[in-house]
Amino acid sequence: MTETLIEATELCRSFAATCAVQEVSLQVASGEIYGLVGPDGAGKTTLMRLLCGALHPNRGSVQLGGFDLLRDPDQARAQIGYLAQRFALYEDLTVLENLQFFAEVRGMQASEWAPRSQELLEFVGLAPFGKRRAGQLSGGMKQKLGLALALVNQPRILLLDEPTTGVDPLTRQDFWRLIIRLLSERSLAVLVSTPYMDEAMRCTRVGFMRGGQMLIEGTPASLRAQFAGRIVEVAGAPRQVLVQVAQADPDVESVKRFGNRLHLHVRDTRASAVVARLGKQIAEAGGQVESLEVVDAQLEDVFIALADKDN
Repeated sequence: MTETLIEATELCRSFAATCAVQEVSLQVASGEIYGLVGPDGAGKTTLMRLLCGALHPNRGSVQLGGFDLLRDPDQARAQIGYLAQRFALYEDLTVLENLQFFAEVRGMQASEWAPRSQELLEFVGLAPFGKRRAGQLSGGMKQKLGLALALVNQPRILLLDEPTTGVDPLTRQDFWRLIIRLLSERSLAVLVSTPYMDEAMRCTRVGFMRGGQMLIEGTPASLRAQFAGRIVEVAGAPRQVLVQVAQADPDVESVKRFGNRLHLHVRDTRASAVVARLGKQIAEAGGQVESLEVVDAQLEDVFIALADKDN
């Protein structure tokens, strides 16, 4: 049976005249990975800091594992492991010394943290590096150590703020394998912010933030389904001609570059009509079409459309 471990209700937080988080509510149950996505400045990190108690809300409430963060902060914080976006290790300490320090800050005794540290280092693949100074670790190894530190108190909730930013794709894959393995072995709730759509696709549910507001949330499949039949993909040359012709079409709402192709967001039910006439129009304008077809919407399509809305 699933249990709601994170429950935020109408959270608001302002800094001077800037409202960083506006009336945001969300729930995350055990066994779920909830992904937060959105452009820079959307309020994702502020929301994370509200949820871990690093910031106090101007309005709203947070329940963590059944404990109210404002009324019972010690019990609530004991439920979480938090990996900040700019997490700072003690680089002059060894891997094991970092684990010892963070465990003792959490109030753990040596009889608890010593076996726990070895278990965690085995789990994240750092067991051979316990005596290495943290400053000598690669970027990916530092992220894995950060995860180990977030898990040292055996939390029921993991808050991960862009944990794989700046590391190579292989390390990102390894990190996510660890998260998925954690969920299979323990009844955790994970809230992760990420700029990567392949990571968002791994999440149980995804929420898109912009301007401090939660604009939409749902499963990756349900969000993509909202744009079913509305994405036309074009490949050809020269790109400038393709863009100009597409932008001039009355049924094309936006034109975005996807690698070496273009994705056209078209009006509902108009994709077939756009495909039928666009090839001829591109040829008449001096362009060449390699492919022109209606394709399944990607999460990038959904979030780009939301980010562009009302801009």
